[in-house]
Amino acid sequence: MTEESGAPAGALLPFDLHGKVAIVTGAAGGIGSALCHRFAEAGARIALFDRNPAVIAAAEALGTAHQGFVGDVTDEASIISQVEAVAAAFGQIDILVNNAGIGTLHPAEVKPTADFDLTIAVNLRAPFLYAREAARHMLARGYGRVVTIASQAAVIGIEGHVAYSASKAGLIGMTNCMALEWGPRGVTANCISPTVVETEMAKIGWAGEKGVRARAEIPTRRFAQPDEIALAALYLASDAAAMVNGANLMVDGGYTIR
Repeated sequence: MTEESGAPAGALLPFDLHGKVAIVTGAAGGIGSALCHRFAEAGARIALFDRNPAVIAAAEALGTAHQGFVGDVTDEASIISQVEAVAAAFGQIDILVNNAGIGTLHPAEVKPTADFDLTIAVNLRAPFLYAREAARHMLARGYGRVVTIASQAAVIGIEGHVAYSASKAGLIGMTNCMALEWGPRGVTANCISPTVVETEMAKIGWAGEKGVRARAEIPTRRFAQPDEIALAALYLASDAAAMVNGANLMVDGGYTIR
């Protein structure tokens, strides 16, 4: 530890999150797990949200400073009660990372309406509700960071992704409005748009020739790693990014510049 900051020796002080409370949604998944480990390593106390009960054990594994919450992101009342529970348990909310999301793939002409509606509910409506509720606490204190995981599919067309792309593009538009409205009051809002992230699920979905072709289209010739997304989020959540507001950070190896 350094005597002045209490941060681990060698830590980059601009990325120090000691004294901060972060909410991470989708915390039991591959990206969510990496996010939580990096934020905890930087000193944040974390409220881990997920529909998977495994999030409770994930929080316990991080240490007693953290807490897991199980809930349904399509239920507005559940989201409101979760955020209020975090404020009561931790005393403040400084950071929100909107990470939870789903994706079911169909050609646009046969996309089931129920699938489209569910994708919008989970990927767009829920992040809005989390941000709205968390921002009320942030704005009252004059400080906050909202980081939302969008996708390269928000800015380009990808076959079969009609609902997913629509939901992720909506996140960017939503973030722009939040950045404009909340920036003057100390709360920034930004997006991260990854390419395929090599989680355990992605390794299955992008196995074989499909994955080989997809990697060949990325200038860096590989998919992103969960920790690379977590480190980008750590930057945007930290004081190092105090002047970054309304940005969409592409973490796609250059895929969308082609």
